[in-house]
Amino acid sequence: MPHIIVKLWKGKSEAQKKKLADELVKTAMSVIGYEAGSFSVAIEEVEPNEWKGKVYEPDIIQKSETLYKNPGYKMD
Repeated sequence: MPHIIVKLWKGKSEAQKKKLADELVKTAMSVIGYEAGSFSVAIEEVEPNEWKGKVYEPDIIQKSETLYKNPGYKMD
């Protein structure tokens, strides 16, 4: 049962978030083969000034071994 978590800056519309979730599921289905009902998708909005402490350090730096796509930016 795949669960996809997306963390992004606040400000996207509900329609954008719904479309993102739908497109992620559609793409994941084509790659790993599960049915749509097997997926769940969560979208967590983060304030830009909190990105480093809530996402970059705990999810990118401290869990780098789980990343399959590294960001094209660095934060000091």
